[in-house]
Amino acid sequence: MEAGKIRVLGIDFFNGTAQGSVDAIKGGGLLVVPAAPALITIDSDRMYFEALLKSDVAIPDSGYMVMIWNLLKRPSLKRISGWKFLTTFLADQEVIKTDSILMVDPNAEEAAANAQYLRSLGYTMDGRHSYIAPWYKGKVEDKALLSMVENQQPRYIIINLGGGVQEKLGLFLKNNLSYAPSIICTGAAIAFLTGRQANMPGWADKLFLGWLVRCIDNPKVFVPRYLKAFRLITLILQHGQKAPI
Repeated sequence: MEAGKIRVLGIDFFNGTAQGSVDAIKGGGLLVVPAAPALITIDSDRMYFEALLKSDVAIPDSGYMVMIWNLLKRPSLKRISGWKFLTTFLADQEVIKTDSILMVDPNAEEAAANAQYLRSLGYTMDGRHSYIAPWYKGKVEDKALLSMVENQQPRYIIINLGGGVQEKLGLFLKNNLSYAPSIICTGAAIAFLTGRQANMPGWADKLFLGWLVRCIDNPKVFVPRYLKAFRLITLILQHGQKAPI
């Protein structure tokens, strides 16, 4: 395990600041931001778990995971939310000057909102900077996206898809590209910035209340999802630093 990382359930989580995590991924590699509802599937979804294990930077986004770990285990883990990482990343002057980003979006509406938001930050966004992902079934591979990335060779690829899918797609790109871009799997985090999901106040993020904001905004979707996440405490109690499979 590398210095500055803490292993939880076999995954080496980055333990530092948001800016530190941004700096850590600038040189290329795969960054993942696993949330609690996805983490509870690692003992049943081997492809997803493999993507987390083979990531270069794993952000401890789950406030629930961090609280459980810090209550029961040592050394303590510093939470970095996907929201905090992404706002820090997109505001980074070096990233802005590079202006070489490809967004992988779930649909045209999200793509338009994301492009508009990035343009407001000073990025040049046009049709070349967005890819609308298909609905992936079974093994997550995308040769059309792979070809597009090879042709354009963007420095940064931000995947804005659901947890459990985007990480597999990110690993597919990492394993098959001829160069090493920064592949960033932050999922719906950008939707908080564009307003496509419930607005995320800074104080709510600092108090680990992102889950509550989501549940209030869309209870039918998020309440059942977060109720299932309570299983995470059992996994941590049983396995600690060790992988559950």
